Amino acid sequence: MAEDVNPEGLETADELIAERRAAMPGQTPDTMTSWQRPITAFIDITNLWAGRLTCLLLIPLIFVMVFEVVSRTLFGTLTDWGMNDLAIRLGLGPTLWSYDLSRMLGGVLFMLAAGYALLRGVHIRADFLFRSWSPKTQATVDATLYLAFYFPAMLFFFWTAADFWLDAFEKNERAMDTTWAPILWPARLAMPIGAVLLILQGIAELFRAFDQMGKERERLFVRILPFYLIILALVFAATFFPKVVPFDDWWEAFAGGGAFALQKSTIGLLMLAAMLFSIFVGFPISFTLIFLAFTFGAWGSGSAVTFFLMTLQVNSTMLDDQLVAVPLFIFMGILMEQAGLMERLFKAVQLMMSRTRGALFIAVLFVSTIFAAATGIVGASVTILGIMAARTMNKSGYDVRLAAGTITAGGTLGILIPPSIMLIVMGPVLEIPVTDLFRAAIVPGLLLAVLYMLYSLGRCWINPSLGPILPADEQPETSPYYLIEVTAVVASIFVLGWLIVAGASGNLAVFPLAGLVIPLVWIGVMFGVYRWTRTHRPGGFYFSDLWYEFFMGLVPPTILIAFALGSILAGWATPAEASACGALGAVVLSLAYRKLTVERFYDALIKTLEITVLIMFLVAASNFFGAVFSNLGTPKMLTELLLSMEFSVAIMLIFVMALVFLLGWPLEWVPIVLIIVPILVPLLEQMGVNLLWFAILVAVNLQTAWLSPPVALSAYFLKGVVPQWDLKDIYFGMMQFMVIQLIGLVLIFLLPGFVLWLPDWLSAAGAKPFFSYVGYVTPGN
Repeated sequence: MAEDVNPEGLETADELIAERRAAMPGQTPDTMTSWQRPITAFIDITNLWAGRLTCLLLIPLIFVMVFEVVSRTLFGTLTDWGMNDLAIRLGLGPTLWSYDLSRMLGGVLFMLAAGYALLRGVHIRADFLFRSWSPKTQATVDATLYLAFYFPAMLFFFWTAADFWLDAFEKNERAMDTTWAPILWPARLAMPIGAVLLILQGIAELFRAFDQMGKERERLFVRILPFYLIILALVFAATFFPKVVPFDDWWEAFAGGGAFALQKSTIGLLMLAAMLFSIFVGFPISFTLIFLAFTFGAWGSGSAVTFFLMTLQVNSTMLDDQLVAVPLFIFMGILMEQAGLMERLFKAVQLMMSRTRGALFIAVLFVSTIFAAATGIVGASVTILGIMAARTMNKSGYDVRLAAGTITAGGTLGILIPPSIMLIVMGPVLEIPVTDLFRAAIVPGLLLAVLYMLYSLGRCWINPSLGPILPADEQPETSPYYLIEVTAVVASIFVLGWLIVAGASGNLAVFPLAGLVIPLVWIGVMFGVYRWTRTHRPGGFYFSDLWYEFFMGLVPPTILIAFALGSILAGWATPAEASACGALGAVVLSLAYRKLTVERFYDALIKTLEITVLIMFLVAASNFFGAVFSNLGTPKMLTELLLSMEFSVAIMLIFVMALVFLLGWPLEWVPIVLIIVPILVPLLEQMGVNLLWFAILVAVNLQTAWLSPPVALSAYFLKGVVPQWDLKDIYFGMMQFMVIQLIGLVLIFLLPGFVLWLPDWLSAAGAKPFFSYVGYVTPGN
């Protein structure tokens, strides 16, 4: 029963995680070979503590970025009001060190915890085929790929990263792109240390695979190990010490002018085919990409160029100032989830609309839209919505299929509505500012939410039995002037929203910090009027209890989200800075609602670390893979080939969207955005496609894939918390909204103004007429 599910025990933040390990670190099966058990336990405990300590870096990361925002904002405010001398005496103003320190902390965060993530089983797999195999087959494939892919890749990674760090240490190298110019070797040290921790954890995972495959197969692998180690040592020596083992001379004698002497672009095609085959085998994608990039890069361009590309791409990922926002927005979302605000707001909206058909559908979609801006974690949204709504929907006689559809569709909105983690990751891939992506995604996100709501209410209007009015005993007590209550509350919240937007954009600067103070004063006025009417009841009018719940569930998170997003959209804070302020605000909210304990806070830190490593390590690996692929010249060759077919731009885009949709079944958004999309960019640029518009098309498309049986994980999250709902009914419900989603995708495709109008309107240049926007430039125009 849904009501019997304990949300505290659910892992709601791991929809991208294929195999989160349930066993405690350090625990080893009794059946494991005796000499392997202590080694495995020691490695597990080492990486466990590496993760436990590394997650604490989130605290100084938040502090550094919030300090910068507060110091810079106060300096600007005091200066604007003629108090520049005071601001200088207080030491306020932009800092020299916060930018560099924050991006270094962000890079160290995911690199040092990579081994911990492997221990916890959170490195993403494309397990569409893997999950259907028997445990023995899975273990055998894992062991084979650890030996063939993982250990060579991690050994090369360690040696190259160590050399990269040592060079920076010996030269005392400094960053050259900032005024502070910090020494780089302390942050770069995280790369070889992270590689060592990964190699150690790989040994533990190999021993686990040995145990799971059975003693007979294990003996075979153990016999092979000495020969494997000799071959691995020879390959390593030939790569890094070619005078000792002249492998290049042997290879030239064997392959020169023969079948292996291929054009670089052809080698890139083989690399792409090997990637598509390998990731579907089910091994963690990050390590597969690193191995393939090393192998095919060395074949096509030589080992020196390949190793340079590896260090360059991993280092640039660690120092990417936009990607720092990833862990902070994740942390903000997890804390908002823990604060229980979704449940409070859902209950209030449910009661507010209790006399309306489909009230629970409205409540689900309203709450999911609000909290999409707080947490882009689909698993969390779907799970909590299911726990909150399913019991009441069942009791009220709601249609199961329509109920399942609204919950799963509403839960996916976090992929699209800012601050979407997917958009933050997609920005550097397409070389588009994350601010522009956020602005472009707002209208499409609201469009889809409105389409969902119109469909649900339309179905209830045609067939009232799908969403009947709530029973009289569940309807709230209200004053005789309920319509006035609704009007007054909605109007006051609209005024609050306007004040927040005006304050964030600087239009309330009538005195220092007016943009913050005036909205807070308005909140005080709202609360005072509420309490006064409750006490005096003029003419029998008063505000019902439900409005207090509605206010407490809606306003605090809305203010937090509005200030975080408003500061980004207004341009006075970067996404990373806004995410830090949002994370701190989520901590304050959790404390105010008495939901934050030391255990909950630390749990949020460790969950944030796991999801961050999952995303960021794959970003680094895919950037390396993409750099090698591009260096081989294959993207240019594919672009020329496709353009020679002389398809129209529209037909080519439809084909690309169909490809993304199909890949969205077996793959998560992370590999699609990081691997597939970069391959398409040269083609899109040649066709004159607006990449901002294309990015939102991809985001909506991948959101659609979450609602596409049979692979859509939303169904399994919902089934997990509402076991009495048949999976077939959940699928049918999802498919209804998948059609609505496709309609939304077609509207955005045909009317690019849905994406491009708002970014222009928020810019200094201003917007063009809505229908004048185009998504691509037709050749010849």
